[in-house]
Amino acid sequence: IIDYWWRRVLMAFDRCPSGEGSSDYRRHMSGGNLTISGLDRDQDTGIYQCTASNKWGSLLSHRASLQFAYLENYKTQTVRSAVNVREGQGVVLLCGPPTHSGELTFAWIFNEYPYFVQQDTRRFISQETGSLYVAKVESSDVGNYTCVVNNTITREKVLSLPTPLVLRNDGVMGEYEPKIEVHFPDSIPAAKGSTVKLECFALGNPVPEISWRRTSGVPFPGKVKMRNSNAVLEIPNFQQEDTGTYECVAENSRGKNTARGRLSFHAKPHWLQTITDTALSIEENLFWECKASGKPKPSYSWLRNGETLTSETRVQMENGALTVSALNLSDAGLYQCVAENKHGVIYSSAELMVLASPPSFSRSALQAVLKALSGSQVSLDCQPQASPPASSLWKKGNELLQKSDRIALLPNGTLRIANVTKRDSASYTCIARNQFGSASTTGMLLVTEPTRITLRPTNMEIIVGESIVLPCQMACDPALDVSFSWAFNGQLIDFQRDGEHFERVGGTISGDLMIRSIQLSHGGKYVCHIDTDVESLSASAILVVKGPPGPPDKVSVEEITDSTAQLSWSPGRDNGSPITGYILQARTAFTVGWQAVDTVPEVVNGNLLTATVVGLNAWVEYQFRVVARNSVGVGEPSPPSIKTRTEDAMPDAAPTDVGGGGGTKSELVITWEPVPEELQNGEGFGYIVAFRPAGAAGTPWTRAAVSTPGASRHAFRNDSLLMPPFAPFDVKVAAFNDKGPGPFSSVATVFSAEEVPSVSPKRLRARSVSAAQIEVFWEPLPAVPERVLGYEVVYWEDDTKPDTVGKVRISGNYTLVNVTGLTGHTPYYLAVAAFNTAGSGPQSVAINITTKKPPPGQPPVNVEWSMTGSLLTLHWDPVVATETESPVTGYMVQPEMEINNLELNLPASDNYLVQIKALTQGGEGVGSEPIHVHKSSEIPCNRLEIAQLLSFISAISGLLFLAD
Repeated sequence: IIDYWWRRVLMAFDRCPSGEGSSDYRRHMSGGNLTISGLDRDQDTGIYQCTASNKWGSLLSHRASLQFAYLENYKTQTVRSAVNVREGQGVVLLCGPPTHSGELTFAWIFNEYPYFVQQDTRRFISQETGSLYVAKVESSDVGNYTCVVNNTITREKVLSLPTPLVLRNDGVMGEYEPKIEVHFPDSIPAAKGSTVKLECFALGNPVPEISWRRTSGVPFPGKVKMRNSNAVLEIPNFQQEDTGTYECVAENSRGKNTARGRLSFHAKPHWLQTITDTALSIEENLFWECKASGKPKPSYSWLRNGETLTSETRVQMENGALTVSALNLSDAGLYQCVAENKHGVIYSSAELMVLASPPSFSRSALQAVLKALSGSQVSLDCQPQASPPASSLWKKGNELLQKSDRIALLPNGTLRIANVTKRDSASYTCIARNQFGSASTTGMLLVTEPTRITLRPTNMEIIVGESIVLPCQMACDPALDVSFSWAFNGQLIDFQRDGEHFERVGGTISGDLMIRSIQLSHGGKYVCHIDTDVESLSASAILVVKGPPGPPDKVSVEEITDSTAQLSWSPGRDNGSPITGYILQARTAFTVGWQAVDTVPEVVNGNLLTATVVGLNAWVEYQFRVVARNSVGVGEPSPPSIKTRTEDAMPDAAPTDVGGGGGTKSELVITWEPVPEELQNGEGFGYIVAFRPAGAAGTPWTRAAVSTPGASRHAFRNDSLLMPPFAPFDVKVAAFNDKGPGPFSSVATVFSAEEVPSVSPKRLRARSVSAAQIEVFWEPLPAVPERVLGYEVVYWEDDTKPDTVGKVRISGNYTLVNVTGLTGHTPYYLAVAAFNTAGSGPQSVAINITTKKPPPGQPPVNVEWSMTGSLLTLHWDPVVATETESPVTGYMVQPEMEINNLELNLPASDNYLVQIKALTQGGEGVGSEPIHVHKSSEIPCNRLEIAQLLSFISAISGLLFLAD
């Protein structure tokens, strides 16, 4: 249980154990927290400190200051006296703030709110005194001035009574030198980290200019700011280097004046060394020392259980050091070192425990059995817990041990036996005593024979991916416990974490290490550690892992032409096997991944670090990389080189697939497969198209340039030169770029554009086949000069609906076509024209025809069936057409009949699907639900089984049957 006790200056509040309430109804303590309700400035202002106590002692908290911010009103006063000045004279208007606590800010109202006095080189409001300073009065300054006082904490605001400023009528004030009215003290203490503001303002005529400097001549650092026309010097985050003498200079044409003050550095205490909890035996000496920095230098005092310590015979205090001699139990408690200067107080706390007890081996008993290697030195520690420390003696069995050549009894109670033998195996007892009692502890010493390694690991070379076993076997004294461990390159192997590759095998006398699927990273030094109760042995081996080479590095292009690139690189690691050769690879924006390239020399052996790549395309951006190989395999590729472009060159590839034809009248259309970008060889790429009449070997070629790199077509047209229709021409195409033209393609024959047929078909007729189909036919064209490749039927609903136009083309000399997908019971207009590659010729005279009414939208319903042997009997309700639908002329049976029942003989060994449709002039109606007739079914059925049915194939006329 902790007791808390608060006090204010010299007034103590009630002690409050475990956070219970106080007898003061306004003050309440809970868990050590003090709550004061109904705060009163007179009763509650002060310095507060808490004392915390328990059975171990008492501690004082840091001090806390409680202050009240307030701002009283100006006391009742008469009207402020007018201030009479001459024009050009300086004046000071006093604010005289009322009683207050807390930081204040000041402003002045000129005549009436909200007109505030604006500060400039001529006017200044001191935030220290609140007074208004006017360096040189002008006629515009005449008026009433009211001081506004603001409390920055409470945000209260009070206004003084107005002070009239009146100009005297006895003349204008002449010029005079500056007179500093606002200046800072001669000595200013400043705390570390604080913001320092120095004010300086002068009256004078002309208006003085203010400047600042340090008398040491050291320039101001960048953090220093000048405010209010240099009337305020502000130094944020004040540090030791900011100390010194600062000078304000006020100057005008009549002279100058200065004010000086020294800034000194002050800092509250800060711990450099603190005290820590200490436990000492009775009659021992205590020495504690605490050190603190601060300016001024802190003074020190000491508290024990919250009470001030004073020097006496056993207790000495000097400069933060505390010495207590010959400790007794009453010295135990909680101590505090207090460092204090005028800027603050800090506390360092620690507990002193004074121990007094008989010897005890509860935490330091001898091992029940201590094993030692024959010939070694053995130390048996006798270190009981005892206050004060105990004296000790040793026994071997029942025999009291004495010093000898091999036996040493050390002052700290330790027994040391040198060069132990089997005869030293025995029980040993340490007996400890002090004035409070005695205790003993006994242990057995067992001397064993040395351990030997019988099979060691040996140095090995291995290929990456293989597995090996490193042996490690030993022989030892049977009384010893043995453990094996392995280290790789100085790090202990974690078999649980690294079990994918490492496993210890062999049993109790063997610590063999199996390494599976060896990686390059597994090459190095392996050490087998054998640990027993008395000694540690080790054996090591070097494992060399050979693998494919590491990636080469620093691949660079030394020289490049339009088709070659000279590369250099630095070798990677050979990974235990010499590099036998290199493979060079390249990629561009046009390749899929990396491709091997041809080189000079053709085979790049492992001794070379440079080679020339050949067979590159001109004006293409390449990246290169190098892959090394050795006797183990091919390694990882190098990082790619930076992108490098080959030089440009004339095209060396001709366009392919040259052809053409078609186009409009008087055109010769020539087409080709564009040259891929990677074969264009430079900028300014385009095509040269050349043509002449076919067979005219001596006729010059007509040429045209196409400057679009991706072009694949050129249409030659010359209105002044009539191009004969459908005439053969020899054509060829070449590529060019800024370096020049490339080779021409092979010559191809292309026909010029033909003319459309000049005659329209005659005797166009049509027949309505159904609601969705019209059959159209006409007479073929007679012989005409133009080619006819086929006919095109155009149809539409009426002239007011151009979006309803449809076309059906038929190639060859056919004169009949079916137009499908039409709307039922709708008039259509139709026309026909012949066409060729130049387009369609003139249309025939249009005709019109109306499609038939659509078939009924309802299927046959209430279908019933029965199967007796091979006889299937069907019955359904007839379908009735509406006025807008075609009448039913029959059903999907042959011959067509207006019946609604049917008997069929069917083989009984199959399953069937049956569907019924109505027939009309407008086409077939909607089919009934399919009926699934199972084989060998003889039970009459009056329902439709629609699950898992195949769709009905409406193209089959008559009644449809499908076997499963």
